[in-house]
Amino acid sequence: MRRSVRIKDHWSEQRLFFGRVLFAAIAAVLLLLAVGARLFVLQVVRHDYYVDLSQGNRVRLEPLPPDRGLMYDRHGVVIAENTPAYTLELTPEQVPDVGDTLRRLAAIGLVEQDQVAALERLIRSGRKFEAVPLRLSLSDADIATFAVRQFEFPGVEIQTRLARWYPYREAGVHALGYVAAISEDDLKRIDRDQYAGLSVIGKIGLEGSYEQELHGNAGYRQVLVNAQGRRVDRLGGGTVALETRSPRAGNDLFLGLDIRVQRVAEEAMEGHRGAVVAIEPDTGDVVAFVSVPTFDPNKFTRGISGREYAALRDDLDKPLLNRALKGAYPPGSTVKPLMALAGLEYGVVDPNSARFCRGFYTLPGSAHPYRDWRKEGHGMVDMRKAIQTSCDVYFYGLAEILGIERVHDALTGLGLGKPTGIDVGGELPGLVPSPEWKQQRYKQAWFPGETVIVGIGQGYLLATPLQLAHAAAVVAGHGRNFRPRLVTAVRDAATGVVRKLPPVAEPTVELKDPGAWDVVVEGMERVTEPGGTASVVARGAPYKIAAKTGTAQVFSLGVNEKYVASQVAERLRDHALFIAFAPADNPKLAIAVLVENGGHGGSVAAPVARRVFDAFLLGKFDVAPGVPGKVE
Repeated sequence: MRRSVRIKDHWSEQRLFFGRVLFAAIAAVLLLLAVGARLFVLQVVRHDYYVDLSQGNRVRLEPLPPDRGLMYDRHGVVIAENTPAYTLELTPEQVPDVGDTLRRLAAIGLVEQDQVAALERLIRSGRKFEAVPLRLSLSDADIATFAVRQFEFPGVEIQTRLARWYPYREAGVHALGYVAAISEDDLKRIDRDQYAGLSVIGKIGLEGSYEQELHGNAGYRQVLVNAQGRRVDRLGGGTVALETRSPRAGNDLFLGLDIRVQRVAEEAMEGHRGAVVAIEPDTGDVVAFVSVPTFDPNKFTRGISGREYAALRDDLDKPLLNRALKGAYPPGSTVKPLMALAGLEYGVVDPNSARFCRGFYTLPGSAHPYRDWRKEGHGMVDMRKAIQTSCDVYFYGLAEILGIERVHDALTGLGLGKPTGIDVGGELPGLVPSPEWKQQRYKQAWFPGETVIVGIGQGYLLATPLQLAHAAAVVAGHGRNFRPRLVTAVRDAATGVVRKLPPVAEPTVELKDPGAWDVVVEGMERVTEPGGTASVVARGAPYKIAAKTGTAQVFSLGVNEKYVASQVAERLRDHALFIAFAPADNPKLAIAVLVENGGHGGSVAAPVARRVFDAFLLGKFDVAPGVPGKVE
């Protein structure tokens, strides 16, 4: 039987082929139409939108940091300025491995090894497109070292910036403060847009307190960049309109500080630890603000190393401590004029009534003796003589009669135990104790013997040198009370207009009998006369000084123990204090001097005040020329 043979259908296959070709052609046309439509949308309909986006790829915003405002003293002398400096900066988004880059920079000495971890945290906490300073001031040797190896560090560049410079170096640093690199904590509280391009911020002193006035507002400029992000002059044949917004410089500050008087005071305190504060009673303007030992703030502005900072921080003499503002000390006998005012205000004492000082005082019903500094006593003393000779027995008795509540209220009313409100941060309030305070602090009752020793400025009573100077100014002004201040005027950077700041008047200290001021001032004048505890300090002065010396114990003595300075460790010796104002009949300057472990106020602290008075009142600036210069 013959097999059937199937004949191939060429027409069917041809129809199938042409159908598939037609389908493919239609699909291709549709796809081409879709692509064309999309291109039309991109190139025509949304042309402006994508031009703006592409501009962002080839145009970069480069921040323009503002110039920091300057500081001037009362005579227009520049005491904080800006000078050109080379900084080493890293832009995170351009660096392949931040940690490795930092370690290699440390290996060639451009970054401190112990700062690598902190810098890495700072870089990672910021924005990737913002440059982060690694070194604030490079030497010529540093620049040369980096220049020959720059190709090894993509994203790291040397930039020219303005760096803060303090021409008088250590002089006035605790008033002026300093600027330093922006830290992680700073980044959490500042407006980053306002600090774009800036690498430093005010840390302490006026630099910190007036940061908003000083730092200005950042600007920007558009720059062309290529695909690698590097800056170029032009791309292609076209021109691009680039925008620039100029930065606004920070405002300038004018201070009541006199840099010449400041340097006299600091030189007079050379070799000591302590503080000097001098205030104009009529305005509250601070003329001198000294805390010693001191330090060079330029080390911070150029980028202080970890080892350098540790040396300052761990120094036994504590140069970083602002003693004028944060040093709380027993005021010693400098509180006695204030105690006298309290006695007169509450009417518990007649200033002309004499009492007998036999060298010690006992409370009624007690045999415990509270000894006078003069073993044999002072004999018969009235209020004026008690201030003149600093009779402890007189003020033991006055404090006991007043009672601690009235002592507390009187001293607080005269400015102790609370911040003065000076325009620089970090002020401590000191302490005027009360029974309520002791109960809260120690869960103990108040004892009469504690009132007695508060009467001579010992015990729990603590005051800062600034508070003592302010109190002296209030006494000098017979109750007129101005808030201490360092800044007296601000110059607007945009207009050049100087805005004077009026003195801030606090409530006047009113006494029932205004004559009480005269009694106390007369006693203070006698302090610098023959027989007074500071008679030597006024010798040869063409003006009269009203003053009070003070010696504050650092540790307590037993009843029968005798204090012998030569047998006591230097840091356990008494503090020397002195408050004064001059001329006594028309006060122009009030001052407080504290010398830690200095001994007697009349022989150690008073001569410092005399030099400051001579400088301010007579123009005797007997210090080395001290021409401002660069730090090597």
